[in-house]
Amino acid sequence: MIRRWNPPGVAAPLSQYSHLVSVPSDHELVLISGQFGLLPDGTLAGVDAETQSLQIFLNIETLLASMGAGPDNLVRLFTMVTGTEHLEGSRRARHQVFARWYPDGGYPAHSIAVLDALTTPELNVQIDGVAAIPARILTEQADGLPLTEAMEIV
Repeated sequence: MIRRWNPPGVAAPLSQYSHLVSVPSDHELVLISGQFGLLPDGTLAGVDAETQSLQIFLNIETLLASMGAGPDNLVRLFTMVTGTEHLEGSRRARHQVFARWYPDGGYPAHSIAVLDALTTPELNVQIDGVAAIPARILTEQADGLPLTEAMEIV
């Protein structure tokens, strides 16, 4: 079981994250590349940080589901926003999604950085992550195919 905790001796988390997360030995770490607020057809979900963040979390949930996993398997997220003016919208989205994903707390580790820009001006938020997936799940089906057939090897 993935363990999340906040030990005494350090200040409580300022927001929705755990100071420490440990992964059991029967899990594999899967890195989730930075996600943008793009719909499945590649168009931008919206121009504001809240809409983009909501789509990013949906994309992450879809990526996790493709491996037979879910938000409980996330051990770390890293959010990047382009300017402090986008922080509040991204935070609103995170609070909304985390209320559904983690109703009892137990959040993944999470850091936020404010950048000058992402790859194109209309992108306001990018989130990447790390998930811990039980090794047995990675050998099972993904999207109806054995995982080795479902993956594109690069």
